[in-house]
Amino acid sequence: MTIPEPVFILGVPVHPLTYAHWLELVGQFISEREPRQICTANPEFVMMALRQPEFMRVLLNADLVLADGAGLLWAAKKQGTPLPERVTGSDGIYLLAERAAAAGWRLFLLGAALGVAERTASALVGRYPDLIISGVYAGSPQDADFANIAERVRSASPDILLVAYGAPKQDFWIARHRQELGVPVSIGVGGAFDHVVGVQRRAPAWLIRLNLEWLWRLITQPWRWRRQLDLPRFVWAVWRGRGR
Repeated sequence: MTIPEPVFILGVPVHPLTYAHWLELVGQFISEREPRQICTANPEFVMMALRQPEFMRVLLNADLVLADGAGLLWAAKKQGTPLPERVTGSDGIYLLAERAAAAGWRLFLLGAALGVAERTASALVGRYPDLIISGVYAGSPQDADFANIAERVRSASPDILLVAYGAPKQDFWIARHRQELGVPVSIGVGGAFDHVVGVQRRAPAWLIRLNLEWLWRLITQPWRWRRQLDLPRFVWAVWRGRGR
């Protein structure tokens, strides 16, 4: 199975994938055993990449960039290159765990607050009893902690490394270390662990259907208001025709 050509939104590549296609590619990457990076992008990512050339390089060099945010689907449709569906980290973690349980893939959960990765592992194994969690560790994206993390990850020999350090730290970290770690698939999952264990509630389904998940985040995480300013900036940039 080939990786589809990306759609470029304000210069950021986004791969036109469904959940099913994404999972098939994950399986292919695992069989090939080459270290791959998957990013989950939203409009904030795009605006961040426009301000930070080094982050743009991470996204350009990633093996897959998923359309995590509804705003990316809107922008792609507006520029005449529609994307098939959102592929989010918060929903994808369950589908990935389900497929991993069936296929025997080994997962390592890295990041989030102390104890959250362990609770996430318990919740996922409770839901998918055949799932193999080969390791969990909070750690940090700081260089001083890398040797400890590397020893744990290599000893665990996972097929998939889920990294929950938040964007863009997790994405820079994976880009910097994926070759050293040698894990076939590394994915930055942001707050997905928090959603699994209920540390941070996800938006109600009706808000998600209305593409208003950003509003829920603003209400429940008011400290994000500065980041949320990127949303109108993103809309304005796309409306000005810069999407191509």
